Amino acid sequence: MKKVSVITVNFNQPSVTEALLDSIIRYNHYQNMEVIVADNGSQINPLPLWINKYPNIRFIRSEVNLGFAGGNNFAVRQADGDYLFFVNNDTEFREGLVEKLAKILEEHPEAGMVSPKIRFYHEPRIIQYAGFTPMNFYTCRNRCIGEYEEDKGQYDHSTGPTGFIHGAAMMVRRETIRKAGLMAENFFLYYEEMDWCERIRRAGFQSWVEPQALIYHKESVSVGKRSPLKEYFMNRNRILFIRRNASLPAKIFFFLHFFILVIPRNLLKYADENRTDLISSLFKAIWWNFTHKKDSDELGYPINIIR
Repeated sequence: MKKVSVITVNFNQPSVTEALLDSIIRYNHYQNMEVIVADNGSQINPLPLWINKYPNIRFIRSEVNLGFAGGNNFAVRQADGDYLFFVNNDTEFREGLVEKLAKILEEHPEAGMVSPKIRFYHEPRIIQYAGFTPMNFYTCRNRCIGEYEEDKGQYDHSTGPTGFIHGAAMMVRRETIRKAGLMAENFFLYYEEMDWCERIRRAGFQSWVEPQALIYHKESVSVGKRSPLKEYFMNRNRILFIRRNASLPAKIFFFLHFFILVIPRNLLKYADENRTDLISSLFKAIWWNFTHKKDSDELGYPINIIR
């Protein structure tokens, strides 16, 4: 039985993370597994409490917020597993989750990583993810398969390759990481898993989905559904993803599309909502890409907001 390292990152959300840990304890029956929680510089250090409350779980702490990729990479360096299962702290396990995902990686060597089906936690019959369509690099758009549909089992037999895994829950074999490298930390939030999928694909592996495995996701707990922080990184990293992964013709088309259609549309929407804070975030996101190299580790967002 391959060893699985379950990895999650906490940032100022101890109760949310504890709900995840409680669900792992309740629903997991996989025998060869470790759980690692990386605290990402929370204002109040939760580790002293957790070490006593969860004696069989490993806790590590960074004194600064390393972001999604950085926090997970920090934990990878402490992990012993053959398979690494990255889960958002705002997810909750269900029966058979680890076993079903590990079985995919065990039986399909071409699969470098796999995600389960994801349902919305607060609407537990509604699907968030049952796979992704391929990326349209000319617009940097793709579609989440099954999103907002009632789950009637319609995707339960569609196990196999998919356009992208989902960053909320993704199991990756260690061999894949050795060949493709860790997640790029300069994304900080959003698109890092899609960038990782592209590098893993170029390393010769496929991204898979296993809809018969299930996890629930509370979604956007950490940054808010329409926060300036989220808007900044979604726009900044959408551009950055194209800069790092698209062909030259696709890049040219994308930037024309973005400046002629996307920016005016977003500005009108923000103005109609009286969200001047989102307007500022959009222009900061664009400016960052004009002033930084695609591998730059400068985040371009006020440090007091994210640390």
